[in-house]
Amino acid sequence: MINPREQEEKTERKTKEPAVEPVAEVQEQAEEALAEVREKAMEPLTEVLGRVESAYAAYMEAEREVARVYKVNEQQLEKAYKQAEQQANSVCEQAIEQASKVRTEAEQQAEKACQKAQQQAEEAFRRAKEQAKKAYDESASQSLVARKEAIDQAWAVRTEAIERAWKIFSKEKK
Repeated sequence: MINPREQEEKTERKTKEPAVEPVAEVQEQAEEALAEVREKAMEPLTEVLGRVESAYAAYMEAEREVARVYKVNEQQLEKAYKQAEQQANSVCEQAIEQASKVRTEAEQQAEKACQKAQQQAEEAFRRAKEQAKKAYDESASQSLVARKEAIDQAWAVRTEAIERAWKIFSKEKK
């Protein structure tokens, strides 16, 4: 801003000076006025530049903070992903182990059932074989008894027939 005293002095000088001023004086006065305007313009410009620099610094700091927050968020998401992946792997491994145990138990039960069925089949075969042998022995024994009885009966018939024939032959000869 212009100091009122300086303005007054300038005005007084102008009035005291002759009406036609030389070019050098006018140029000097123009340069002084220009310097004064520049000085006045520089103060607000410096102030604005200071605020702009402060705002830019705050902006850069906010940008760094946003980048840091994004990085922290990314790390947290990565950690959560790793935990979820690890939990899924653990659940999968447990399920596979459980399935393996169930399979092993089922195989063992099937093996026991097979052995039991084989033992039962072998026992049934042994009993059937014994029954067949017993039936054979009984049938053979009955057949032998029947044959003996038939032979004994045939022998008895033969002996009786021979005796009758001898009786008849002996009576005839007499």
